[in-house]
Order: sequence, then structure tokens, then C-alpha cells
Amino acid sequence: MINKNEIIEKIPDTLNKLKEKTPLTQCITNFVTVNDCANAILALGGSPIMADDPQEVAEIVNIADALVINIGTVRREQIDAMEISSAQANKTNTPITIDPVGVGISNVRNETTLNLIENYDIAAIRGNITEIKTISKLINVIDDTNTAKGVDVCDDDIITEENLKANGDIIAKTAEKLNTVILASGPIDILSDGKTTIAIYGGDEMMPLITGSGCMLSSLVGSCVGAVDAFDGTLLAILAMNKAGEKARAKVNENNLGTGSFRTFLIDALYNTDAEELVKESKIEIL
Repeated sequence: MINKNEIIEKIPDTLNKLKEKTPLTQCITNFVTVNDCANAILALGGSPIMADDPQEVAEIVNIADALVINIGTVRREQIDAMEISSAQANKTNTPITIDPVGVGISNVRNETTLNLIENYDIAAIRGNITEIKTISKLINVIDDTNTAKGVDVCDDDIITEENLKANGDIIAKTAEKLNTVILASGPIDILSDGKTTIAIYGGDEMMPLITGSGCMLSSLVGSCVGAVDAFDGTLLAILAMNKAGEKARAKVNENNLGTGSFRTFLIDALYNTDAEELVKESKIEIL
């Protein structure tokens, strides 16, 4: 059985591969956070392209190293682009990362998400625990789940030490059934490929107070997965994001600032991600 030191010690190599490849990351994302997502990808070492016109997405996928699909402000034309690009990505073996923003709050979000995970090979899924549980319900892994609070996690679902094992089991079963890597982010993050499931500790409570922290993370996942395998890439993305959040909060507190400055400091910290620091300070637990 793999141990946590083996997992963490791969991080420097993973970050080096990301920076060497500079993966072209095609993002079909929402208009609320598109600029933040592009800047996050650039800061960590990828190269973003934010194209969502159905007439060109297949061509873009042909030259891309990764495809990220975010349903945050989903509309009919964008759904068409998601389907066209996903089909092309599977033809070119381009890894797809999905952020099922707000799945569970409307039929169109449910149908869009279910269509993507049932009809295309997905490398990684990143969402909050309510979104992941909704997917688990849609594919009959669990019988019921809470309703999302808009695009935010339901209060009753927030990952804690008390429900960590139960949530880890759900995520592992869902990842195994979908043959994908799943990251449920929150106060404690859970990452699973269906075989190995880990809890990841870190980040800061200010992160949900800015628009786009989750979308940025999903974009980073997609970019990293464009350079290495899905589990290692997703792990690098969440560790880098958590550490950036901690550093940004420290700068905010030091200068008595607020959430606007936090966003800027977050991008700065992503740019200055240090692999050895991640190895030394990251805390994970195998579930």
C-alpha cells in the first residue's frame, strides 16, 4: 500500500513537469471568474486559452494539452461547445477536467453534468462536497443528498473530522465507478482515484469569500493534469492553492487589508509556489 511520504515526495517532479511543458489549457468556463482562472493557470506555470465558441472549440482542443469545463454560468451555446470539445478531446486523448458548479440546483446543470460524465472519458472532477454527492446520487452511488446552497456547499455537508471517513468512502466509490479522479475541496479536502483516497489539510477560511477560488482551483487541476497523471496533477493543484491561500491570508493580516487584496496576494503566492516547501509543510492523511 502506498504511504503518504511516497505521495508527497513526487510533488517537486510534478511541478517541474508542469513548468517544463507549460500545458496549453483550454477552458470553457463562466464569465464571472474567467480572468481569475486564466491568471491562476499562468501563475502556476500553464498557458490558458479561454475559448467557448462551438465553431472553434474542436480546433482549439486539437492543439491543447488539457480541457477544463466549468458549468458556473451554463447556457445553451456553451453546452454545445462542451459536448463538441469533449468528443474531440476523447479523440485526441486530451484530459478533461470538470467543475460541476451548482449541480443539484437546476435540471439543466444536472443534465449537463450527467451527459458529460456518462458519455465522455473524464480525467478529473473538482467540486465542493455537495456537488460531488449530487453526482454520486445521479449515478446511484448514494440514495439521497442535501440541496446545494446556490453554488456553495450545503452547511450540513461541510467536511469535518467527524464525517471525513464517510465522505471519503462516497468519493472513493464515485471515483471508482466513473474511473476518474475526484477532488472535493473544503475545510478538509478529499482526493481519490477509487483506489487511493487521501485527506488534505490546509488553505484558509478567507478563500470562499472571494469569487472564483474554486474555479481557479479547477482550472489549476486541469492544467496540471495536462502535464502529468490525473492523481498527481490534482494533488499538486490543491496543495499549491492551499499554500497560496495561507500566504495570502498572512499578507492580508499583516497589512490590515481585505478580500480584494487577498485575491491579488493569492495569485502572487501561486506564482511563487515552492515545491520543497509543499513537501515540507503539506499535511495529508490516507483514509
